[in-house]
Amino acid sequence: MASVPNLRQLASSVLTAALFVTTLYASACASQGSAAAGAGPAPAVNMSTTAPSPDPRVGLKAGTLAKLPADTTRRMISTPAAEASWNMRLVKNVLPTGPFVGVTHSDLAFRGNYVVQGNYDGYEIFDISNPRDPKLFHQEVCRGSQSDVSVYGNLIFVSGEAPSGRLDCGLAGIPDSVSKDRFRGIRIFDATDLKHPKYIQSVQTCRGSHTHTVVEDLNDKANVYIYVSGSAGVRSATELPGCSDLDPSMDPNSELFKIEIIQVPLANPMAAHVVTKAPILSDLARAPQNAGRSASDSADRAAQAAARGGRAGGRGAAAPAAGGRGGRGAVPANRGPVQCHDITAYPASGFAGGACGGYGVLLDIRDVAHPVRLYAAADSNMSFWHSATFSNDGTKVLFSDEWGGGSAPRCRVTDHYEWGADALFNIVNKKTLAFTSYFKMPAAQTSAENCVAHNGSLVPIPGRDVMIQAWYQGGVSLFDWTDNAHPKEIAFMDRGPTDTASAGAGGGSWSVYWYNGYMYSSEIARGLDVFELLPSGFISQNEIDAAKTVTFDYLNVQGQQKLVWPASFALSRSYVDQLERSKGYSADKLASIRAELSAAEKLSGQARKDALAKLSTQLHGDARGSSDAPKAHTLASAIGDLAK
Repeated sequence: MASVPNLRQLASSVLTAALFVTTLYASACASQGSAAAGAGPAPAVNMSTTAPSPDPRVGLKAGTLAKLPADTTRRMISTPAAEASWNMRLVKNVLPTGPFVGVTHSDLAFRGNYVVQGNYDGYEIFDISNPRDPKLFHQEVCRGSQSDVSVYGNLIFVSGEAPSGRLDCGLAGIPDSVSKDRFRGIRIFDATDLKHPKYIQSVQTCRGSHTHTVVEDLNDKANVYIYVSGSAGVRSATELPGCSDLDPSMDPNSELFKIEIIQVPLANPMAAHVVTKAPILSDLARAPQNAGRSASDSADRAAQAAARGGRAGGRGAAAPAAGGRGGRGAVPANRGPVQCHDITAYPASGFAGGACGGYGVLLDIRDVAHPVRLYAAADSNMSFWHSATFSNDGTKVLFSDEWGGGSAPRCRVTDHYEWGADALFNIVNKKTLAFTSYFKMPAAQTSAENCVAHNGSLVPIPGRDVMIQAWYQGGVSLFDWTDNAHPKEIAFMDRGPTDTASAGAGGGSWSVYWYNGYMYSSEIARGLDVFELLPSGFISQNEIDAAKTVTFDYLNVQGQQKLVWPASFALSRSYVDQLERSKGYSADKLASIRAELSAAEKLSGQARKDALAKLSTQLHGDARGSSDAPKAHTLASAIGDLAK
C-alpha cells in the first residue's frame, strides 16, 4: 500500500486559507441548551476548494466539567469549549437534562418528526418537527449500556449488554454472578403512543447486545429481523440455558464465531425470539497486526496506568466476569474474531458489511435469516473494525476503525493517518473486496481528546458519494468518496476538549446522520446537536436542495436504505453544476442549459412538458460531445423525468 503521511505532515501541506466560522460554545448552564451563535443568517457562500490554513480545529480552547452536587460520579458541562466550523454550521444544541446529565449518550434512530437518542441509562425522544428547535418529548430510564436504538413501525428496539442491566429496568444493578433478574439482549418497546412507550418484551441473548441491526427481508413482510452483535463474554448456561463459549470443535452449539438473529413477528412482537445463529466468522485465522500500532497501544496503556497508579488494563468495552465466562481458553490462539461489533445491512443491494474485530466481512443477506460470508478483508493498519457504510449503488463499502475502543486519543500528531481511520474498498464481482484508500479526519487533536473513526451516514447529494461522520472529540467531518481512491474532506465542525482537568474525560460525537434535510449528532457529553450544510465550492445550493427532496418515514442508519431522488428542477440543476465542476461542457453551453431550464420552469402544463422533453432529447444527443458523457446523459434523463 502507498505510504500515507501522518497528521503533522498533512497539516503542513495545506497552503491557502478559506472561510471558516469559529464561535464560543453557548452557555452550558441552560436546561434546554441553546442555539449556536452562528445560527442566524448564513455566511457568504465560500467558493474556495482549499481547506482553511492554519486548520482552525487545532488548538481550540477546552471546556471544563463539574461534578453534579448530588452525584460525584457524574459530571456536567460547566465551561464551554471553543468551536470551529467550515462549510457547515451548528443550528442547535440541546443539553442533557434530568437523569441523563453526565451519562454517556449513544446512537440515534428516527421516526417521522422524532429522533430517539440512546443513553447508557435508557433513551430519550425529541420532537424535531422544527429541526432548528428540537424539544424533549420523553425520557425512558432503563439502564443497560450501551442502549443502541432502532425503530420499526411502532416499535423501538434497545440493546443491553452490561451485567448490571435488569429485566425490570431498575437502577440497583445485580451483584450476583448468576441471576434470573439480569437482562442482556434486545428490549422491545411498543411506542404507538410515543409519549408513553410500553416495555413489552425482552429477548435474552447469550452475549447480550452491544449493537444491533434491524434488517428488512424484502420477501417477508410479516417479520422483521435483528442481527445482534455482542462484545462481551458468553453468559453462563446456568443463567441462560444453551449458552456455551467452548470452541466449536468441543461444542457445535457454541456461541463463538456466530451472530444471533432475532425474528420479530410484526403482528405479535411479543413472540420475538432467536431464530438462527449464523456462523459467519467460522474458519478465519487470526488477523495480522501492525507492530508499530501495537507498540503505541502498549505505551499509551502504560502511561495511563502510571497516571492511575495501577496496572495497565484492556480495552474496557467488554463486560466483567459477572454473568459467566467459562471455556474461552479452549479457543486456539490463532483463531480469528469470535464476534462482530456492528453490522450494516443494505437489503436493496443484497449485502451486509460486518465489522468484526480483526476483519471487515462482506455478507450475502438475500436470505436474511441465513446470512452467508462472501469475503473477509484483513488489514494490519486496522485495529478494531467498527462499522460499515455502503455507497448508494452498492459497489463500494467503507469500514471504520475504532482503534482504542473510543476512549483513547488517536488523532494526535504522532498517530499515523491510516490508524484509527476509515478503510475504503471496491466490491468486485459482487463477492470480493479490493482496498483502495484510507480516510481520516485530518486535524491533529490533543491527548485530552478521545478521537477515532465512528458512526456516520451518506448525505444524499445526487450522483455522488458524500458522507458525514463522527470522530468523537475530533468532531464531525463531511467528505466526498465518489473517487474511492482519493477521498477528500469538504466540511467539518469541531469543539475543543471537553475538559483537560479531568483524567479520561470523554465526549464528542458518537454518531452523526443526515435525516430529511439536517444532520443530527448524538454528543456524548453535550446532548443533541443539529447541523446544516452550507453551499460551497464543493457542494452547490442546488445539490443541497436536491438532497432535501430525499425524505424518509423512518431511518436506522445500520439498516441502510437506497437513496432515490424524485424529479425536480433542483435535481436537474445539480447535474448542471456537476458538469460545470467536471468541465463536462463549455461555459456557454452550461449557460444555455440553465437558461432553458429557467424558461421551462416558468411555463406550466403541456407547454412545460414539451419544452423539457425537447431539451432532454437535445441533451442526449449533445452528450456524445461532452468530456463527461455519463453525467451529461444523467442530466438529460433527469430533465426527461421532469417532463413526465
